[in-house]
Amino acid sequence: MYRWVEHTAELELAIEAPDARGVLAGAVAALCELLEPGSPADLEERTVSVRAGDRAALLAAWLEELVYLAESEGFVACSLGEARLSPDALETTVSGRLAEPRPIIKAVTYHRLTFESRGDGYAASVVFDV
Repeated sequence: MYRWVEHTAELELAIEAPDARGVLAGAVAALCELLEPGSPADLEERTVSVRAGDRAALLAAWLEELVYLAESEGFVACSLGEARLSPDALETTVSGRLAEPRPIIKAVTYHRLTFESRGDGYAASVVFDV
């Protein structure tokens, strides 16, 4: 489950899921909704790999790559396929479509950035500069 939290000139994404994969799936679904709402058509796949020092930084770097794909290729990732997460690397396959995404995200910030185990699941938070 994900929800948007409004900020002035920022938009915070809060995600809760039963596992780490669920956090990634929620993040890509939310990003798809933000960049290009609509029905899926002619799905394509991309492999996205990032490295970073911890799980939260991996989430931010991964989202930065997805935003870059939207801006540079018009590829809007909408669903998560395979995902391999280690302490310092994340490799995923995402499905999406070519579109004309809204140029809404200026940056993925590290402000209030989290991705952690909580009780019986996982929670993450990331703030986008819009």
